[in-house]
This record gives sequence, structure tokens and C-alpha cells, in this order.
Amino acid sequence: MLSGPDSQPPQKSRVRSFAPAGLLAILAVIALSVAVLYGMSGLPGKEASASGGGSCQASAARLPQITAASKGDVAAFNALKTPRPLVDISFQGPEGAAKSLSDFRGKAVLLNLWATWCVPCREEMPSLDRLQAAAGGQNFEVVAVNIDTARLDRRQLFLNDIGVKSLAFYADPSADVFQALKRAGKVVGLPTSILIDAKGCEIGALAGAAAWDSPDARRLIEAVVAPGT
Repeated sequence: MLSGPDSQPPQKSRVRSFAPAGLLAILAVIALSVAVLYGMSGLPGKEASASGGGSCQASAARLPQITAASKGDVAAFNALKTPRPLVDISFQGPEGAAKSLSDFRGKAVLLNLWATWCVPCREEMPSLDRLQAAAGGQNFEVVAVNIDTARLDRRQLFLNDIGVKSLAFYADPSADVFQALKRAGKVVGLPTSILIDAKGCEIGALAGAAAWDSPDARRLIEAVVAPGT
């Protein structure tokens, strides 16, 4: 019947008479939705997300000092223009205890990803160990996470062979940590080190090996582990 010639005129008339009212109702709903969304945009969460999170605003204020310290042995350190909370990741701690990055909130962290098959990691690891020995404590920790997925017995032999004594052993045999950070655009290879402040805000990253126990690296760490932050 919809295709019948006799039935079409009344239907068209009906559409003409009701379309304006229906359109007005739709526009009213859209206007109300926009108003609600606009009101929500004024909430603190909107402003916080634009600046990388409200908790990261103080971190952004320290960027000039951090950028100035990114030179010499850590000239490759890439500081974010807008610090933001780093995606939380989970891994194993000493004795296999479950750990996550959020467990370190309250202290600055140098998160390092490494593997026994990574030649630059072997070169870098002793400097990370010395950094932890010299600067690790209540306000700072080197969190070096191993991501080997096979022949796990090699991990401790690797650390013993290069004389690591001060670093706590963190590992992720599933390598999910690497994949999560890769999806977030934070890592493409090994080693990679990400500097995070006490509020859990990512300050920046360095791809490749670095002399983390050098005076240049210590100044960079001290710029992040600043009093009152």
C-alpha cells in the first residue's frame, strides 16, 4: 500500500505537517546534550586532562630545569612538553611478588626495560646499579624490569656476571610491560628508560643506553627529585 498512488498524497501531507515539529524536538534534544557536555567541560577533569592531569601541573612547572639538565651523557633524554600520568604497568618484584608502577607513588622512578640478549643493556646495567647505590632511597628508585620470556635462568646469571648488587630484581616473563608501553608510544626497543616523578607523572624518556651514574645524569635526576614536589 505504501507504493499505491492513492495512499501517497496523504502520507506526504502527514510528513509535511509533522516534520517541523519532529525536527524541532530533535534540535531541542541536541541543544540540551550540547549544554550538558559544555557544562561538563567546565569540570576540573577537563582542565586536568588538557594539562596532562591536575597532579602533573607542578611537574610541568619544573620542565625548564629538567630540560636544562638534559645534556652531556643524558643529552638524548627527551622531556615531554606536557607531563602526564604514565600508564600503570604490572610486573614481578623480588621473590615473585606482584608489583605495579603505582606502588612506587611518592618517590621518583627511573623505569628501565632490559633483557639478557640486549648487548647495550649489558653495557648500561652497571651504571644503573651504581645510580641506585648512590641515589636510591626514600625519594628515588631505579626500577629495572627484565622482559626475557625464555631461558629465565639466564637472568640472575646475567646480573651476577656484570656485578649488579644494588638493584632490586623486577621482571615480566610475559613481556606485557613492553607491549603496553609500546602501544602507548613510549618504547620501541631496548634498553629504554622512562623518568617518572613522585606524583606518577612521566617526565620524559631516553632510548638506548646511557651513563646513568654520570654527573650529568645525577643532575637530571636531582631536577626531578626536587624538594617539595
